[in-house]
Amino acid sequence: MSEHHHDPFKPHLPELEQLKRNWDRRNFLIKTSMGIGAVALGSLLGNGLFGKTSKVTATANTGTADENLEAEILRAIPHFAPRAKRVVYLFMAGGPSQLETFDYKPKLVDMFGKPLPDSVRQGQRLTGMSANQSILPIVPSIYKFNQHGASQTWVSELLPHTAEVVDDLCIIKTVHSEAINHDPAITFFQTGNQLPGRPSIGSWISYGLGSDNENLPSFIVLVSKNAVKDQPLYARLWGNGFLASEYQGVQFRAGKDPVLFLDNPEGYDGTDRKEMLDYLTKLNKFQNEVNADPEVEARIKQYEMAYRMQTSVPEVMDISDEPQEVFNLYGPDSRDPGTFAANCILARKLLEKDVKFVQLYHQGWDHHGGLPAGMAKQCKDTDQATAALIKDLKRRGLLEDTLVVWGGEFGRTVYSQGKLAADNYGRDHHPRCFTMWMAGAGVKHGISYGETDDFSYNIIKDPVHVHDFQATLLNIMGIDHERFTYKFQGRRFRLTDVEGKVVRDILS
Repeated sequence: MSEHHHDPFKPHLPELEQLKRNWDRRNFLIKTSMGIGAVALGSLLGNGLFGKTSKVTATANTGTADENLEAEILRAIPHFAPRAKRVVYLFMAGGPSQLETFDYKPKLVDMFGKPLPDSVRQGQRLTGMSANQSILPIVPSIYKFNQHGASQTWVSELLPHTAEVVDDLCIIKTVHSEAINHDPAITFFQTGNQLPGRPSIGSWISYGLGSDNENLPSFIVLVSKNAVKDQPLYARLWGNGFLASEYQGVQFRAGKDPVLFLDNPEGYDGTDRKEMLDYLTKLNKFQNEVNADPEVEARIKQYEMAYRMQTSVPEVMDISDEPQEVFNLYGPDSRDPGTFAANCILARKLLEKDVKFVQLYHQGWDHHGGLPAGMAKQCKDTDQATAALIKDLKRRGLLEDTLVVWGGEFGRTVYSQGKLAADNYGRDHHPRCFTMWMAGAGVKHGISYGETDDFSYNIIKDPVHVHDFQATLLNIMGIDHERFTYKFQGRRFRLTDVEGKVVRDILS
């Protein structure tokens, strides 16, 4: 652009200002009856109560001004002292088998090929993929298990690196869900409902706790480029739902454009871009004052964030200055941008920058057939980097205030789906019981919580529902899941819907 380019807005600015003043005079009493009180309350309470960038606003929800202010006060968070400042959630999309990872079932060895007893199945629902099999043949894992660490926790030989950090883990063997197919199951985990449209867990936390870094989004998503794409991932899994769009997860990608549409348009330099955004902000603010549209305010914040990210993103995405010992720790794939290992290094860097919620997605765990080879590949791609992230956070002093979560949307069946051979088999979806783990801030270390039966089919002690997991995660972040609501279309919604209880036995 020319240094003396024509300004299309300048001739009209006096008219816009006069219209703005007229609007303010006419609407001051009717549009801001709660405004002065809200501002005064905000100044008394301070920003710290609502998160660094949170504030009391009369337009945060979609009810009346009185209802909205009341909701803001009730949700003033953290509700209590948080155990963790940030979360990194390693989501293993597709449903990793608990039988080949952490849920050791030695009694199955002598039951190879025998039908699953009716007394175990108890008429429970099956997927359409195995419901018509003439028998449901039991298949034990072909992989060996050994005890590790001071906790003497059983871990599969597929996870030798994770076995090294097992004393830092809180392994939960009794997670369960009602969702039996991928899309509703993963949507349930990420949003608290099997149907699309609700805010994701990262968006809820971003909305409630704000940001500790003005130059990066508070919710960032990384998707492995080298994973097997057996099941699709949708951006709505890290979407904002009915929350303002500023709370959606921002996906960072490997390659030339880590964040889409972030670079300046061709022919623009930084000064031109800033001037354009300044004028755009003026127009958006005017529209917001006339229409009182919260989404306009969110749009202004997103433009401002995008401008700051032009400097912050290239710096955080560059891992070339990491010492060789870091690449050795995370494994050979860690030098290849976009791999799970490289994303784990990025996650650590983002956590160091005080990004509130970082989520990694790694696809390829849906093993209806060829499970032994498939599991071996998946574990090879993720095991070393996962353990390295724990070790790296720990040695940097970050694990003590960071919560790490690992898990998928459901587990796998004890019976084989399709053709069964001594060295090859598959497993169907199993939502009745499966394994996840947490590590770091807020949870006990070196424990296994809950028990399943000898078939890893039913829970016999300490069940943990998806909503219980979500309630517990929020609790660790200082949030009471029952009080943390958002009013939309006449109803107050929350991440855990109308269920969920905090699993206090695993809290440190």
